[in-house]
Amino acid sequence: MIGYNPKEWFTFLFHLHKSDTLRKLSPLLLGVAIYSGIIAVLEVEVFRLSENNHLKNIPLMHSLLGFAISMLLVFRTNTAYDRWWEGRKLWGALVNNSRNLSIKLAAILKEDDKANRTFFSSSIAFYAYSLLNHLQQESTKTALFDEDDHGHVIAGIDQGKHIPNQVAAQLFKRVHSLHKQEKITGDELIVLNAELHSFTDICGACERIKNTPIPFSYSVFIKKFIFFYVMTLPFGFVFSMGYYVIPVVTFVFYVLASLELVAEEIEDPFGIDANDLPMEKIASNIKKHVQELLH
Repeated sequence: MIGYNPKEWFTFLFHLHKSDTLRKLSPLLLGVAIYSGIIAVLEVEVFRLSENNHLKNIPLMHSLLGFAISMLLVFRTNTAYDRWWEGRKLWGALVNNSRNLSIKLAAILKEDDKANRTFFSSSIAFYAYSLLNHLQQESTKTALFDEDDHGHVIAGIDQGKHIPNQVAAQLFKRVHSLHKQEKITGDELIVLNAELHSFTDICGACERIKNTPIPFSYSVFIKKFIFFYVMTLPFGFVFSMGYYVIPVVTFVFYVLASLELVAEEIEDPFGIDANDLPMEKIASNIKKHVQELLH
């Protein structure tokens, strides 16, 4: 995720970064400019259609359709941002639940019970990393952990199965084992159960966002709408604007297409794009805080 100062206007205006829509759309913008120029030359110089009163009414169509396309794009960007923000809230909940579980375990477990404290600090941190890589559809990066300290957590993981579920199951099994050994009471088991249960809930909610994209027909319709709307702009506005229609149509396409590109980028907040959630940083903070609490 890109960190920035929202008060620095001039930096935004003159700096191009990898995710900037102007950089991504530059070939298309050039194509639209050339297309608009060709239409302008044909209408003004070749066919001399400026005297046709019927063609001069084409801008009325664009005025009517402009409202419709603006409403569609507003709904599109709002829907995409809702998905991004819900993903951020879920990872925020994972941070809080990891801390709460660690605080409770630190109070319940004895100070000299280093084996269990090490297991829980490793497993809770490992869950965040496993969820990160699961959402990005990558194999779990066990290299993030020191084998000497965390090998007992990694050893029980089957890379071919749902890794976050396996880590959550290990956590619950260890807590249940401690209860059977009478190292924690039944009341303490109930207290810990809420946080243990929340891990699976957060994972399921993230998978819902990841595996349920914007409906295909809706996304395709918006792209087609933008394309045909922009491609017909030169036919009507060339009569009133002349060759100035070239930069105007190019700019209109840039605005409309940029909104769609931004929505596409943030609708999947768990990817590796520049504006996706900083999950690796969040997971690193979870690991740091959990180890501070349990050691």
